[in-house]
Amino acid sequence: MTALRGLAWLLVFQSVGELLSRGFSLPFPGPVIGMVLLLIGLQSELVRGPVSVCADFLLAHLSLLFVPVGVGVMTHLSLVSQYGVRMLLVVVASTLAGLAVTVLTLHLLRDRGDAAPEGAPDA
Repeated sequence: MTALRGLAWLLVFQSVGELLSRGFSLPFPGPVIGMVLLLIGLQSELVRGPVSVCADFLLAHLSLLFVPVGVGVMTHLSLVSQYGVRMLLVVVASTLAGLAVTVLTLHLLRDRGDAAPEGAPDA
């Protein structure tokens, strides 16, 4: 029963995010707004407990969530054979771009953290 309450909380936050996104014509997708709201909501034990139980349940059955993707690939096998190499190149390039941005961000943040203000005690 607690897992269902957690799922209900997840759906409420996503729905409120969709309503805000569409209602105010925001440039952010509803699920992103819902995730931000969920992050705020997780500060409360009323939300955190049930969502934790639901998340544990979903993670335990994560492999089932890949079945629709596998069926989709099998259904559109002709498209995969036609565009597969291009799709693979796009996935690899976007992964490398994401990694590069992450590395550069971490280096910038680390270098900024190394420059301690004058007179500050060393940690």
